[in-house]
Amino acid sequence: MAIGNKENKGNHILILNGHPAGSSLSKGIADRYEQKAQNAGYHVARFNLADMQFNSDFGQATYKNAPKLEADLQAFWDALEKCDHFVLTHPLWWGGMPAKLKGLFDRILLPGRAFAQQKGAPLPKKLLTNKTAHVFITSDTPNWYFKLFLGAAIAKQIKKQILGYVGFSPVQVTNFATTKASTAQVREKWLTKVGKFAQTAR
Repeated sequence: MAIGNKENKGNHILILNGHPAGSSLSKGIADRYEQKAQNAGYHVARFNLADMQFNSDFGQATYKNAPKLEADLQAFWDALEKCDHFVLTHPLWWGGMPAKLKGLFDRILLPGRAFAQQKGAPLPKKLLTNKTAHVFITSDTPNWYFKLFLGAAIAKQIKKQILGYVGFSPVQVTNFATTKASTAQVREKWLTKVGKFAQTAR
């Protein structure tokens, strides 16, 4: 985890490299966003999923006896609560996010923290409000196929059923594809785009 030097109220950015491997394009995206955001004066907290130690399986627990958060999960949760803008990078694997990343959300987005059940209401109260998010997905699936034939399912899940469900709004999703066939020049073009988003915390 890395923390930026400048403390500005309203300017806290949390970055999670959600790739379970140590080296990846997702890490490169997180690196570029972190660098440009810090250069712009934002306070940045950074986590790498590959370095985090926790049990990603919620197991047989219910919300009433949810497992205690491990130290890495607690630190991430504290940063998530504090942030104004959340940046997530991850690859598209089998139409979704990596299992360990999904497990992180399973473990930390708990009632009383991320949302609150409301008696008689169809949906819970969102507790992580006044926060925005940008999710960068890397994929070997062409953008046109991802949207037209697959319905951009992972984008809908993260926007409406995960981050949006607990209060993040708006949630922007950017898909970089196709990664397998991309050249160094194409990847640098993607990273330049990421850097521009970082300069204004978008």
